[in-house]
Amino acid sequence: MKTRRSFLKAGALAGLAASIPAPALAELAAAPAAKSKQLRHWVWVRPNKADKEADLQRQYKRFYQAGIRGIFFEADSEKHFRAAKANKLEAHRWMWTMNRGEKELLQKHPEWYAQNRKGESCADKPPYVGYYRWLCPSREEVKQYLAEDVRNILSKDYVDGIHLDYVRFCDVILPVNLWENYNIEQTKELPEYDYCYCEVCRSKFKAWRGKAIEELEYPEASLSWRLYRYNAVNTIVNHLAEVAKEKKKPITAAVFPTPEVARRIVRQDWTNWNLNAVYPMIYHGFYKEDIRWIGDAVTEGVHFLNGKFPLYAGLYLPDFKSNEELQQGIEIALANGAKGVSIFGDVNEQVLQALERASASVKL
Repeated sequence: MKTRRSFLKAGALAGLAASIPAPALAELAAAPAAKSKQLRHWVWVRPNKADKEADLQRQYKRFYQAGIRGIFFEADSEKHFRAAKANKLEAHRWMWTMNRGEKELLQKHPEWYAQNRKGESCADKPPYVGYYRWLCPSREEVKQYLAEDVRNILSKDYVDGIHLDYVRFCDVILPVNLWENYNIEQTKELPEYDYCYCEVCRSKFKAWRGKAIEELEYPEASLSWRLYRYNAVNTIVNHLAEVAKEKKKPITAAVFPTPEVARRIVRQDWTNWNLNAVYPMIYHGFYKEDIRWIGDAVTEGVHFLNGKFPLYAGLYLPDFKSNEELQQGIEIALANGAKGVSIFGDVNEQVLQALERASASVKL
């Protein structure tokens, strides 16, 4: 399976990862500044089974020293989880949720997959890229399948929590920086990327509103139809939250950068989810914005959450031109209400030092 951001990465800026070497991680004796201890930073990681235990111990110890308090692991690896926990880091499993392209699932339940406005199914005609295989959130079987997956993951004693990703509909509109990469101009919602119009969604919408989708002259402009789809995903997430609560473990999610952007381009209504925390992917380069927009995005999210749960700003390292700019981006996120940041990319020593400097400079 491809990593979560391999599709998006293709259209992003080259930035930091290409310009900064990755020296061996050094063990630093100095503890973080007192005020940075109040912050909690995270990283997204895909564990490599070839990693050596001694290297993991050094790396995770350094992560903790830099103010990182948890890791989202994209795959199950008891070695990595336990090494993280041994160094006082929370070890959470990062789970693909609605985008599920397992061969066995595709073969056994093709009817579970979402259909676009043209009637095409993700099961045999995935949009954009081959691994975009989106499940329909209106189906009870899908909800129970995902709940069992979460239940099994959280039953493992070395897993501290569940982190949901791809918990949304397919991108009806891509971030603007990707249009050229896929030779698409999405100035309006195109039918081949507008999901889900399967018979279950149609039937449930009609039962709810008393009107068939085909009776809508412009379904893409229907506020009721849009709200129905928000609620379909909300129901999935909040059911998974109940499963996590049963297991007495936290549930979090990686989401699109702001409530407005999330609703508009992926039908994701994350301010109405029952989570322990949220990690918006505030990847400014994808939207052709500079680092000041990080603050705008954090401010919007914090405002609409209104204290419901904490927000941690997700940052994409290749979007930053230098370590100095990265430090500024972190400072902007923290100054606007983020309780920390979550980093995706090559988290090397220079990145950790930028994280330390930014944490120490922010007045809490």
